[in-house]
Amino acid sequence: MMNLFWGLNIIAVKESVNHIAPLTAGFLRQVIVFAICAPALRIVPGRMVTLTMLGIMTGGLFYLVINLSLALATNVSALAIGSQLGVPFALILGVVFLGERIRWPRLIGIVLSLAGVVVLVFDPAAAREVPALALTALASFIWAVGSLLQRQLRGVSVLTIYAWIGLWGMLVVGLAACWFEPNAMSTIGDLRLAPLAWVAFSAIGSTLGGHGAMAWLLQRHPVAMVTPMTLAAPVISVFTAAWYFGTPITMVMLIGGSLAMAGVAIVTIRSARAGQQA
Repeated sequence: MMNLFWGLNIIAVKESVNHIAPLTAGFLRQVIVFAICAPALRIVPGRMVTLTMLGIMTGGLFYLVINLSLALATNVSALAIGSQLGVPFALILGVVFLGERIRWPRLIGIVLSLAGVVVLVFDPAAAREVPALALTALASFIWAVGSLLQRQLRGVSVLTIYAWIGLWGMLVVGLAACWFEPNAMSTIGDLRLAPLAWVAFSAIGSTLGGHGAMAWLLQRHPVAMVTPMTLAAPVISVFTAAWYFGTPITMVMLIGGSLAMAGVAIVTIRSARAGQQA
């Protein structure tokens, strides 16, 4: 279920920004997240700085950038591959800021992940997506920063975390949307049900269902068992997006995607094992 929610989310977000201005769509998504999680909103002593930074980064800046990237893109399968940079970025940040040590297998994984995305640039079908890919890479970096912040919130309820993410996301993305998309924001009440349903799928399915399922699994099973299972999500994204939008998957994209996924798999599995041993 978790992999399906995450894998299909790229279709939902692309459909959202096809019918709603991208910043406004991001604002509506965070409104839904906050509305569901609001009862869990509470002050967490000693954790508020981290919660605020996480909310601004993950709830605000991430959705500003990722929605813009999908609004620009035509071949979203390439973006699904590019979004996998978040895993090696998180590992690099852990080494730089947390003093984590990595051995050569994960270094190889980082190199493969980066090489796989670089290969996409040489594919005519994906080369047109360079601006969107650049924004996706930036969003992946923001996500990686958020993942490091979230690691400092062990013991805090998942619903409380997402209540703060939703609140700060509403404020950050909402202010940006009011500034850059005032007409779209003023006509939210006129939106048809179908675009709103896509936004709701992202908010409820991907954000709460997917991440909630991940938290539920990690509370009951070893991280080394759970984390590698998430590798199915980007594969689902690539092929379902290509089928739904009728965009090509070329040999170069398959090679680049295989390299990126191999690198992500190495980093994910080795990191999970290292965390389990710790």
